[in-house]
Amino acid sequence: MFSKEKLEYRQLPLPDRQKLSDAEMLKRVEDFRDFMAQRHTVRDYSTRPVAREVIEACVAAAGTAPSGANHQPWHFVAISDPAIKRQIREAAEEEERKFYDGGASDEWIKALEPIGTNADKPHLEDAPWLIVVFAQRYGLFDDGTRYKNYYVPESVGIATGMLLTALHTAGLVTLTHTPNPMKFLGDLLDRPESEKATMIIAVGHAAENATVPAVAKMKKPLDEILTVR
Repeated sequence: MFSKEKLEYRQLPLPDRQKLSDAEMLKRVEDFRDFMAQRHTVRDYSTRPVAREVIEACVAAAGTAPSGANHQPWHFVAISDPAIKRQIREAAEEEERKFYDGGASDEWIKALEPIGTNADKPHLEDAPWLIVVFAQRYGLFDDGTRYKNYYVPESVGIATGMLLTALHTAGLVTLTHTPNPMKFLGDLLDRPESEKATMIIAVGHAAENATVPAVAKMKKPLDEILTVR
């Protein structure tokens, strides 16, 4: 993306500007808040397919996220191939069994009880798409030499949040999954050494009998997450 010979600061007039009244701002963001409150993490998926173009548009939206030095240190691998999804499920479940069979502390396991999770991950095959999020430790100039990326976890986290929002906007449901360790994903998906897998996102339409844990609807009130000074 970057040319070592063309690293320069150049200003452009602000290309996009919104002019809203205070009332319009409040209405818009309240509508958005209510819409996002309808986003749910779902483990039960229908067989209804999702067009590749929808996934591509969602990832393109995520790619507009801000990042340290604008290095955009992320890469997304979207998978619909059943054989690859099967391999991911098998490898993820192997790590999950270790987690639930003593790899995690009793406190951690107890914290997960209201969510109802276990080592079984059928959603990794049932969902029509899996999106694996990779963080790039470093980038490459056009001549192949390395450059350092900055604020990588923060940047990738912002982009991932925007991806989840885009997928919800498309009418899709998701499940974020973080098997630990995740090195198998880089090997399986043939990603370079510079990249580290951070998350698997299952994407699709909710099954007719889909459920969510009751605790998932319990969100902290505003006065617990906001301080105004």
